[in-house]
Amino acid sequence: MNNRFESGWKPWVIVAVLAVIALVSFFKVADYASSPEVHAETIENLEETRDTVMRLSISSIGVSSAITMIPGDVATPIAEKLADLSTWFLLVLSAIYLEKYLVTLTGYAAFKVLIPLACALCAAGIIFHSHVAKRLAAKLAVFGLTIVLIIPASVGISNLIKETYNSSIQSTIDMALETTEEIEENAELNAAKEEEKKGNIFSELLSNVTETVSIATDKLEQVLNHYLEALAILLVTSCVIPILVLVFFVWLIKIVLGVEIPALKHDQLDGLRHP
Repeated sequence: MNNRFESGWKPWVIVAVLAVIALVSFFKVADYASSPEVHAETIENLEETRDTVMRLSISSIGVSSAITMIPGDVATPIAEKLADLSTWFLLVLSAIYLEKYLVTLTGYAAFKVLIPLACALCAAGIIFHSHVAKRLAAKLAVFGLTIVLIIPASVGISNLIKETYNSSIQSTIDMALETTEEIEENAELNAAKEEEKKGNIFSELLSNVTETVSIATDKLEQVLNHYLEALAILLVTSCVIPILVLVFFVWLIKIVLGVEIPALKHDQLDGLRHP
């Protein structure tokens, strides 16, 4: 009689606990997990990366525009490649904004929808003795907790990489600004010389072209190489790493949920009790 009583009231205690967890998750934890203040550090890191991408994009456009002041078409291919980089910077920027908004939305979705739904399914599985409902509840709960951890984990890993290359990215921006100023100053100097010596304009223009082309063949190639390196770093940290973290968590979920502990049969239990 006592065993029957225990087997009768214990499931209802578990159902009551699940109901409490669902209510707390829905009314309390969801608001906390979706608050920007909770994810302030992650959002701050994403905004710092956003500012870096915008500075790189603006400076690359500035260099590309300045190259048009150079006489001739020697540096035109470099200007075109620098202009094409803006598309890739826009892709990185979009990924950063997506992460920034998802970091709060995932917490809301997990604790407002997925966790309460998992608790409801688990309770239904206990009441109606449904293993399918229990397994689905476990998958929803693990998935909800996973999506909450993906972005903070990816941002943390990205920061470890960016700390190594921050100085390199900053030197790229400084070199681009310096080159832009040098080209503009050289163009202004050439224009002033042309007005002063209109009589010998052919030789003057030839010397100006030679001087300006030397900038294009040296510094501009270095600037382009530095931009390509900075873009590769940003693509890895802002696009590739979040995808790899997602794949890792999916793989981990499959391992955790794929492990099954087989129940012992009655004859095996009798063998254990009476060796």
